[in-house]
Formats: sequence, C-alpha cells, structure tokens
Amino acid sequence: MKTTYLAFLIVTIALSISFAPAKKIGVFQQSVDVGNPKLSGSSQYNAQTKEYTLKGSGYNIWFERDEFQYLFKNLTGDFTATADFEFVGTGTDPHRKVGWMVRESLDDNASHISAVDHGDGLTVLQWRVKKGMAMRDPEDEIFSPQKSIQTIQLERKGDEYTMRVAKKGESLQTVGSHTMSNLSKQVMVGLYICSHNPAKVEEAIVRNVQLKQ
Repeated sequence: MKTTYLAFLIVTIALSISFAPAKKIGVFQQSVDVGNPKLSGSSQYNAQTKEYTLKGSGYNIWFERDEFQYLFKNLTGDFTATADFEFVGTGTDPHRKVGWMVRESLDDNASHISAVDHGDGLTVLQWRVKKGMAMRDPEDEIFSPQKSIQTIQLERKGDEYTMRVAKKGESLQTVGSHTMSNLSKQVMVGLYICSHNPAKVEEAIVRNVQLKQ
C-alpha cells in the first residue's frame, strides 16, 4: 500500500512540474536559448528599476539558422513594441546584436523580422522570408541612416512591420517598412541578444519597455 501511494505521489509531483506555467519575466512569458548556442544565456527583470538584463551568445542571426537568447510573449494581431537598448561593455565582436524580434516559432530556422541594434552602432530592419531560407544582404535589410541609436520601435499593422528609431533625447524617426504575409496573426514578440561569437556571452540593458496592442 505504501509503495503504491509513493508511486502515485511521485507521478503527481512530476505532472505538476511538467504542466506548471513558465515564470513571467516582466511583461514577457518566457526566455529561451534558440538554436542551442554553445554558451547559455539568460533574461532577468528588476521590478524596482524596471530594467531587463539580457545575456546571450550565439554564432549569429543570419544565413539559414539562428543562435541567440530570446525573451518573448505570444501576441495576436497588431502591436507596437518600444524600448531603449544599451550594450554593457565594449564587446568582442562589432556585430553583436540586441533588439526586438517577431518570430513564427522557436525553430532555429524560423521566419522572423527583427529590429536590430549592432555593437558598432548600425541599426537595421532585417528578416528571413520563409522558414529555412537564407537571409540575404542587402535584399533582406533596411538600414537606418543614423547610428548609435537608443530607442527602437517595431510596429505591426496587418502584415506590415515598421521600424522607427531615435537617438538619445530625440524623437522617433521612421526607417522603413516591410510586409511579411507568411507570418500568422499569432506570433512571438520579444527582446533578444546575440554575441555573434559562439565562445562569448554578451550583455545588454533594456529600459522603458512598452508593448501595446
């Protein structure tokens, strides 16, 4: 009798853990390393300062597959995502990335569109047209004429995605728009970081996060 009860208790605990909802991180539902990068990343939220700290590695977000740390939530329909981004430290690779990403799934070769701030100050709207396709330069990019951006906004209206940016103390300026008709109404929306170096973990602070529908 005791053995049967013990077995039942173990199964019950295991099921409760398996089906427990993921712990929220600020306004987001979950953080995960996409693409199985060599070094693990993390996402944390400080409720007092209202700041997010993202740490992540990964070879890149490019070609046919990606590696990065992703902090996201599922959203349906139109939205506007705005935040201030700041890298921590000088960094190892000038192409380290942080920004907003809209993604169809957590598959490493999933279709996505991203508003990207690079370590060298370059800010770009870039995308993978369809799952498994290689991203192309410059066909799959819209470049901001301004560098060293603080604020990045990514807006979705129907199938159209628009990126706006602003330097510190300035107003948002539209960089460009792109249509992603293959992305469904429900998508993953969130913050991400990629070190562009599999052997290095980079860090960024994200402030003034607003995610409006």
